[in-house]
Amino acid sequence: MDHKGTMDVDAHRSRGDQAIEERDPAMLQIWMDGKLVPRSEATVSVYDHGLLYGDGCFEGIRAYGGRILKLKSHLARMYESASLIRLAPAFDVDEIEDAIRQTLDANGLTDAYIRLIFTRGVGTLGLHPFRCPTPGTIIIADKISLYPQELYDEGMDIIVAKRPRIPIPCLDPRIKSLNYLNNILAKIEAIDAGVLEAIMLNTDGMVAECTGDNIFMIKDGRIITPDASTGILHGVTRRFVMNEIAPACGYEVEQAHFPIETLLEADEIFLTGTAAEVIGVTKIDDHRIGDGHVGPVTKACIAEFRRRIAEDCPED
Repeated sequence: MDHKGTMDVDAHRSRGDQAIEERDPAMLQIWMDGKLVPRSEATVSVYDHGLLYGDGCFEGIRAYGGRILKLKSHLARMYESASLIRLAPAFDVDEIEDAIRQTLDANGLTDAYIRLIFTRGVGTLGLHPFRCPTPGTIIIADKISLYPQELYDEGMDIIVAKRPRIPIPCLDPRIKSLNYLNNILAKIEAIDAGVLEAIMLNTDGMVAECTGDNIFMIKDGRIITPDASTGILHGVTRRFVMNEIAPACGYEVEQAHFPIETLLEADEIFLTGTAAEVIGVTKIDDHRIGDGHVGPVTKACIAEFRRRIAEDCPED
């Protein structure tokens, strides 16, 4: 750790991957197109439009203690994404829910990260999406460790990316597509700066989201998050915090448009995401947020999130 919230990225990568490396990858079972297969046999055709063009959609989902957090919400968003790109999934929502549970059971996992993927399927080298007759379906269940515990305790340093978020008219942010290059290029900016996240502004200069997380700020006792119309992914954990976690802590969440200058004046900032859960931010570029420590509202939201996960982990 170089200073609070900033760390050697290669060192983090090795720590974050440790949970996966402790399991024998060869033993992992992947659900593909209706059956479980060993990881070594879980292959995708070089003619799959998901590979050739990023033509498909995905969800990241978490299981805790054998229950799958907000599974119904994730599946609803997945099928909405598929509908918006005019991809007809090969399996209905009940079949996919059952397949997710099968995949967890086959790998002996009760706490896991689940990746659900729909690809357009095998087609031609041309762009035409409707020459892919059979969509592909993949479910992976494994461990994940996105950020080390010290960042939850001490807060993260992040940066503001120079690369803006794709405008809504160019790509509907309700689609969680397989093409994440916009986010990845901003993530590279963060890694080059020695941190693990970056804020992305929209093309109007308003705060949108981070490369893999939604963002919230606390100012004068109010919790505020960018409005969905700024071009953000409609995060499932974001909605969980807005509708359940924050109200349980005595707060209502406001949605608004605001520039980076407003964010820098926040008393507290936290991020939300399926993999990240809820994590505080204490520095943006060279600007300290609040007193430089994870604040009381953020701590309350983290505690309430973890309490709900431990006690009932809602699947709806």
